[in-house]
Amino acid sequence: MPLTKLEVDKAKPKDDGKIAKIADGLGLSLWVMPNGAKYWRFKYRWAEKEKSLALGVYPEVSLKAARTKRDEARRILSSGTDPSLQRQNDKLARKMTEKNSFEAVAREWHRIKSAEWATRHAESVLLSLERYLFPSLGNRPVNAIEPQDVLEVLRKVEMSGKRDTAKRLRERCNAIFRLAIASGLAKYNPAADLMDALQPPVSTKHPALRFDELPTFLNALYSGDNFTLQTRLLLQIIMLCFTRVGETVRAEWDHLDFEAELWTIPAENRKLVHKLKASANPHLVPLSKQVLAAFRALEQHRNPNSPYVFPSFSNPHGHMSTATPGKALERIGYGGKNKTNGHLVTHGFRATASTILNEAGFNPDAIERQLSHSEQNLVRAAYNRAEYLNERKSMLQAWADYLDEVYQRGEAKPLTLTSP
Repeated sequence: MPLTKLEVDKAKPKDDGKIAKIADGLGLSLWVMPNGAKYWRFKYRWAEKEKSLALGVYPEVSLKAARTKRDEARRILSSGTDPSLQRQNDKLARKMTEKNSFEAVAREWHRIKSAEWATRHAESVLLSLERYLFPSLGNRPVNAIEPQDVLEVLRKVEMSGKRDTAKRLRERCNAIFRLAIASGLAKYNPAADLMDALQPPVSTKHPALRFDELPTFLNALYSGDNFTLQTRLLLQIIMLCFTRVGETVRAEWDHLDFEAELWTIPAENRKLVHKLKASANPHLVPLSKQVLAAFRALEQHRNPNSPYVFPSFSNPHGHMSTATPGKALERIGYGGKNKTNGHLVTHGFRATASTILNEAGFNPDAIERQLSHSEQNLVRAAYNRAEYLNERKSMLQAWADYLDEVYQRGEAKPLTLTSP
C-alpha cells in the first residue's frame, strides 16, 4: 500500500538500531535512520545489479515531491540510461557551466588584471561588472552569448545617460571574451564589433578661467578670509605649478630642495597606470620665487610629527584631503553649490595655464612636460626630462610674475614672451 503523509510523519527507526525501510511503491521507499532522520530512496536494477538512488531528505522533500523524482528516474531508466549516471553527468554539466559562465571568466579576468591596478580602481571595475553585466550575462555560458545579448545590456546603460560607462563596459566585455577565447572557452568575441553600435561619450572640458576672469578670482583668492592659510597656499601652488591636486597634497618636505629650487614628485604620487609606477621617472617641478615663498610660509607652520607639507587637520598621520581645495572654491563662489562668480575646478587651473602660455608662444613641449603628460616615445621622454627643466623654470617664473601683475593691476592683458 502507498504511504500516507501521516505514516511518514510517524515513522520511527527500528528498536535494534538498524535502518527501517518502509516501501511506498514502484521502487520508492522511506529510510528511517537510527537517529530518526528520514531519507527517500529509489531502488532499481541496472546491468543486472540492484542500485539505489537518493531522492532527498524528509520533510525538505515531501512525499509528493519524492514520488515525482521517482517517476522522473523511472522515465530515465526506461529510455535506457542509468539514473545515477545521468545525475552525475548533470552535476558535471552544472559545474562546467559554472566554470564557463560569463561571470566566472569575468572574475578570472579581473583577478589577473587587478594585479596591475590600484586597489580603488580594481574595486570600481568589479563593482561595474556586478552592477551592470552579471545580472543579465553572469550565469550564461560564455560561448553562448551573442553580440545582441551584450548590446542589449550596454544599451540599457547608455539609455540611462551613462554613455561613458557603457563605453567602458564594452571595453571590459571585449577583454573578458578575449580571455575566454585564449582559454578555449569560446570561439569568437561578440563584443568586438560593438564599438560603432554605441553613442560616443559626451566630452566635457574641466571648468577653467579665461584670462579676463583672472583679476576677480585672484582678488578672491588673496583677499578673502574664507579659508586657512594652508588652503590658500595650496590653491596658489596648484595654480602656479599647474600640478594635480592629488600629487600636491601628497607633497612631503623631503621632496623639496630649496637650494636647487626644485620639487620632486615621486612616481608613486603621479597619475600613472598602476603597473607603470614602479619604473616611471619622478616629475620634476622647478620652483618660481613665488612658490618658494609659499613653501617657506608653510614651513613656518610645519607639523614636526608629519612628513607632509599639507598635513591633515583631523588625521595626524595623513595629508590634506583632495576635496579641500574644491570646498574652498565653493566658499568663494566658484564651484559646488555656490557658483555665484563662475564655475571652476582645481584641474581647470591646468587648462588655464596651458591655454594662456600656448597663446603667448611658449614651447608647447615644455608646457606638456610641465603638465606631466605622459610621453609614449621613450627616447623623446628622456630628452624632454633632460632638456626642458631650465626652459620650464623660466616659463613658470614668467607665469607667476604675470599672475602677480594681474592681481596688482586688477586687470588682465594677454601674456607675451616679453611680458612679466
